[in-house]
Order: sequence, then C-alpha cells, then structure tokens
Amino acid sequence: METLLKILAELRPDVDFEGNKELVDSGELDSFDIVSLVGELCEAYEIEIGAEDIVPENFNSVEAIMALVERLQED
Repeated sequence: METLLKILAELRPDVDFEGNKELVDSGELDSFDIVSLVGELCEAYEIEIGAEDIVPENFNSVEAIMALVERLQED
C-alpha cells in the first residue's frame, strides 16, 4: 500500500487519495492519469493490467486499486 500511495502522490500531489472514494467519478483522476498510473503499477508490481481491468470501479479508491493489484499478482 505504501508503494501505491507513493506512486499516486507523484502522479497527482494535489489529491487526497486516502480520503477520496470516487477518484474517477469525481474527476480527480482523468484518462491520462489512469494511463500513467497503469504503467507505473505494471512496473512497480510486475503485473499486466489488461484493457478489461481498466474500468472506473478498479480506480475509484486506493483500496480498489490495491485490490486490483493483489488480484493480478495472484494470477
């Protein structure tokens, strides 16, 4: 989780990631942010995030992003 928070803080230092549960729905993360985040997550966690996983539900909160990472690490 610490690595994820660091990646997010570097991506968008102006956003309170721990307190926001609607990062995509509220517009805090836009499509460009998601593309950048996917690249960082793949590199940091050595996972592959497919197009089918790039949906708002997987990126709306830190918990949702971490759950996605953990699920993909198990595959």
